[in-house]
Amino acid sequence: MLQYLKKRWKYLVARLSGNFEESADPKVQLEQAITEAKDQHKRLRQQAANVIANQKQTELRLNRAIEELERVNGNARQAVTMADDAYSSGKEEKGDNYTHAAEQFANRLLTLESEIESLKSLHFQASEAAEQAKNAVDQNSDLLQKKLSEKQSLLSQLDQAKMQESVNQAMNTLSEAVGEDVPTFTEVRDKIEARYAKAKATAELTEGNVETQMLEIEKAARNVEAHSRLASIKEELGIEAAAAPVEAIAETATEVVEEPTPE
Repeated sequence: MLQYLKKRWKYLVARLSGNFEESADPKVQLEQAITEAKDQHKRLRQQAANVIANQKQTELRLNRAIEELERVNGNARQAVTMADDAYSSGKEEKGDNYTHAAEQFANRLLTLESEIESLKSLHFQASEAAEQAKNAVDQNSDLLQKKLSEKQSLLSQLDQAKMQESVNQAMNTLSEAVGEDVPTFTEVRDKIEARYAKAKATAELTEGNVETQMLEIEKAARNVEAHSRLASIKEELGIEAAAAPVEAIAETATEVVEEPTPE
């Protein structure tokens, strides 16, 4: 059960991470990355400052120890000289006191010499660490400046990518469906062209239809008969009938009859 819960948790984390990466704004993420790089450089500088400060502190301790060594060494020499003078003057007690002081100075000299050797070793290590810290800061500074320089280039590329994506989306809208209930531009165009082609085909068939021609012939013949009847009425009434219109109608009827029928 515990193993299943671990797998489930890892799956959910991976899924949420994937969704976040898909929906995240690259411009915001870029600003976050630059801010993190600046903070990291700041922390590195602080750490380097601590290392360099330790080197400086060790150097100060070493210098103080050397100065004290020189002072104690001088005191020891003075005590030895004074002890020798006291013994020469027959002042055994003072000579013993000066000798005892000289021994104390000598012990202090040994302690200081040991301390100085240790401080020299620490100072050497601290100096190497400080140099490495300085180099790390310089390298990270160069890297940060490079990132800052690339920032503008990346923002420009991001704007170009957004523009190209908008163009691609607009082009896809013309050739792909924008929704289940909305036809595409291509579908509407094909539909209109099919309707136009069908209308043209129907018109061509109607113009060459035999039945249409027969109706025209019957209409022309009826017009001839009507004009003949009108001429007869005018003759009965003693009115001269104009022959030209009848002849024209007859010629028109003849042309309709002789018009070739389309195959």
